Amino acid sequence: MQNEFEIKKQICEIGRRIYNKGMVAANDGNISVKLSDNEFLCTPTGVSKGFMTPEYICKVDKEGKVIQANPGFRPSSEIKMHMRVYSKRPDVGAVVHAHPLYATSFAIAGIPLTQPIMPEAVIALGCVPIAEYGTPSTMEIPDNVEKYLPYFDAVLLESHGALTWSTDLLAAYMKMESVEFYAQLLYQSKVLGGPKEFDSKTVERLYEIRRQMGLPGKHPANLCQNKGEKNCHNCGGGCHSSSNLGACTGSVQADPNATNADLVTAITKKVMAQLGLQ
Repeated sequence: MQNEFEIKKQICEIGRRIYNKGMVAANDGNISVKLSDNEFLCTPTGVSKGFMTPEYICKVDKEGKVIQANPGFRPSSEIKMHMRVYSKRPDVGAVVHAHPLYATSFAIAGIPLTQPIMPEAVIALGCVPIAEYGTPSTMEIPDNVEKYLPYFDAVLLESHGALTWSTDLLAAYMKMESVEFYAQLLYQSKVLGGPKEFDSKTVERLYEIRRQMGLPGKHPANLCQNKGEKNCHNCGGGCHSSSNLGACTGSVQADPNATNADLVTAITKKVMAQLGLQ
């Protein structure tokens, strides 16, 4: 098991990775790791994640109150968002927040990452919905993120960025990389005329592979609010709401009499229009 100092060094290394990959600019982003039920390490506010050293890292309790911080450093103002994840997901050991270019572009455009276009994304990541906009450093963001926590391991934050969480820090960071890679592939395939999506049977086979692998976390392969014939990736967002697409598709509203094909067509038109391809 890593000691506390080693975890601080790992936080700094992950901070350098997200900075060097252009997932954050200036002092953006924040990282946290769970030490125990009431002790968490987190990055400080007002500091570039690319230039941290272990003495920068703060320790807080489950309320986000400072347990230990060196002079000149205080916890990120977004720690409330992290604490909400830990309180609702006891299986989570680390949380990463960043502003990766493509994923954040989708978040700004109000377009979720729900299209099944590559096996790795379907198996490891699942759907990535958009949590409604909240004012930074307030309780609005954690309140808006909370309803997605039982069903997903990553969300886009409307007009803000992305949030990922997992069993440990490396896994949480890898999810952030996967979100950004998925978003970039989806964007570039739109430019080339649109991605070829997997059908429902193909997605279900990929879900079964995930179940057989026993991967941790929450995923539509194991938890999907849509209990009908459709799966999370092919139901046009219906996995979260039977009356609208808010959880997975932002502002696209569903006709209760529409077929799955109708919903997909409506979403596609919205995506193409927002990308300027119509």
